[in-house]
Amino acid sequence: MKPDRPNPLLEIAITIVAPAAILMLWSDAEHLGTLRALLLALALPLLWGLWDAWRRRRLNWLALLGAVSALLTGGIGLLELDARWLALKEAALPGLLGVAVLASSWTRQPLIRILVFNADLFDVERVHAALEARRTSAQFEQRLRKATLLLAATFFFTAGASWALARWVVTSAAGTEAFNAEYARLTLLAYPLVALPAMLMMLGLLLWLARGARALTGLELGDMLRG
Repeated sequence: MKPDRPNPLLEIAITIVAPAAILMLWSDAEHLGTLRALLLALALPLLWGLWDAWRRRRLNWLALLGAVSALLTGGIGLLELDARWLALKEAALPGLLGVAVLASSWTRQPLIRILVFNADLFDVERVHAALEARRTSAQFEQRLRKATLLLAATFFFTAGASWALARWVVTSAAGTEAFNAEYARLTLLAYPLVALPAMLMMLGLLLWLARGARALTGLELGDMLRG
């Protein structure tokens, strides 16, 4: 029996709202202090990602990236580095993903197959069988490569927007109460200003890819998508 899908509101509360509240309310000397409040706030999304991976018995690459991001932010806090390092960290992960996706467009296995056109979203075997029957596999491969370029552009948008938002919001050095408050604000603003637009871009890419697959396979959208 497959585990239930996570509640998105609960996930937002644990990974965004609760860490921001900890940083805003408990960073002063009367409570946890700046470093312990930062580490506790980062521990929540990290533990959530590990628990979700254990519950599903497989590693979620998004949860893995979130864990790496949390560890890097913790390192910046421990070393009390300049805020520019935080902005660089915020942009580095999506930027590197964009480079990897872009580079994969010249290989036999573009990353679009792992990140978008995968067995979790699409009935891949049925789609390929229909493509073979209609002899349109080559056209679909071309569409996948175009989708790979669009996916890379989505990651580059995320990297640029994350860097700009971090430079605008976080100006204090790590290890200070002001840094924690600014990082909490960044956490709250990143969802509507960066994550949500990126999700809409991904949704548009998914629908564009599905529409092309529908024309090339003759299958209806509901027949191609899982669930």
